[in-house]
Amino acid sequence: MNSLSRFGERVQAIWGPLSSEVVAGCQQQLDELLKTPVTEPWLADLRRQALAQQEMYRDSENGFVLLAHTEPEGLYRPPHDHGRGWVIYAVQRGEIEMGTYAKVQGPDGRVKLVKRGSTRVRAGQTQVYLPGDIHDTHCIFGPALLFRFTERDLKKEDNVARTLTRYIEQDGDWVPASRCAPEWLKP
Repeated sequence: MNSLSRFGERVQAIWGPLSSEVVAGCQQQLDELLKTPVTEPWLADLRRQALAQQEMYRDSENGFVLLAHTEPEGLYRPPHDHGRGWVIYAVQRGEIEMGTYAKVQGPDGRVKLVKRGSTRVRAGQTQVYLPGDIHDTHCIFGPALLFRFTERDLKKEDNVARTLTRYIEQDGDWVPASRCAPEWLKP
């Protein structure tokens, strides 16, 4: 059994409704997955192919999904949330800066984002975002290879439930965008 199969089995064993324990358990399993030697065939292939997105694991019973993304240095993904879903990013190679935001309503009733801060997530580290958390990503050292663990299929969440929100910059502020999915989230 390889580390990817072990990851899936161990997450299945701890799976349940959103709780501190489930998130911590999933994060611990991603931490273990990040320790996989680059000689393990699935990881060697992943690094060699360097695909923009690749599904690595999908649990048909519980719905969680593990994707791998290879991102070039400089790639920026504007602020967004993950709807009702929660996500854990795990950086296998490279470095990603992730900013966090709060949604505020101005006196004029317009919604905009205020940046709270940012975190540099380096190889071997993970970052958790819960339902409603808003963040951006910027690859500052690449190419970066990161895993994105989602507790549900976000493409389905976006295309069917339509609960994901993306933001665009308008007159110096980040404001909610219209319903057009970016390329990286399309099926």
